[in-house]
Amino acid sequence: MSTPALRFDVFTLFPRTVEAPLEESIIRRAIERGIVAVQAHDIRTWTHDRHRTADDTPYGGGAGMVMLAAPIVDGVEAVLGDELPAARVLVMTPAGRVFDQAMARDLARAQRVVVICGHYEGIDQRVIDVLGAEEVSIGDYVLTGGELAASVVIDAVARLVPGVIEEASISEESHSSGLVEYPQYTRPQQYRGLDVPGVLLSGHHAQIAAWRRAESIRKTAAIRPDLLAKADLTERERAKVEEITGDA
Repeated sequence: MSTPALRFDVFTLFPRTVEAPLEESIIRRAIERGIVAVQAHDIRTWTHDRHRTADDTPYGGGAGMVMLAAPIVDGVEAVLGDELPAARVLVMTPAGRVFDQAMARDLARAQRVVVICGHYEGIDQRVIDVLGAEEVSIGDYVLTGGELAASVVIDAVARLVPGVIEEASISEESHSSGLVEYPQYTRPQQYRGLDVPGVLLSGHHAQIAAWRRAESIRKTAAIRPDLLAKADLTERERAKVEEITGDA
């Protein structure tokens, strides 16, 4: 089998939680075809006591437990070896930089990505310091652990690796141009009194493209106006946005 274009190594206390979401649909097929590889590693493998202890109470006091640095660092170094300096190392934490499509595209150009899943009250800061890890969050909320967040990142990144999905399928989707995607329709032409917009039935590709662009802008203004500040819009489009939002 050929070498995967991108390999993910996930370090977690709960490997099955990471593996299960990746066993379906497009990502599963990408793994089966050898385009992407995902390996979940149990952090407890690198513990050194009979109880396989991977956490302890926090210095300074406070509720909960903190994951130990040594099992995580030892595990990452053992698995990656000489490849570690070239790998991207991520720690999933609600305190991290919010993951977005730009980061997904950036990670898709890597050859190896390490994802460390926090749990309990988090991980010892020295994991981040020793490994030079990037702290990443999938949103401004708290999960019980980083496993589901890791699966989200893997899915978002893997689908951008060449060969996983046809380029045409991802070129106009939400966030590819800084806007959310335009509304989509399929058969039947009428459903519960709602018709497919006539322009989509016209066969006029330029008009369809213009309609889709206008709808993307309209929908973004209505649902995600925060994206518009960085969106690549013409002066005419920005004027239209001001009409929609009522901004002067």
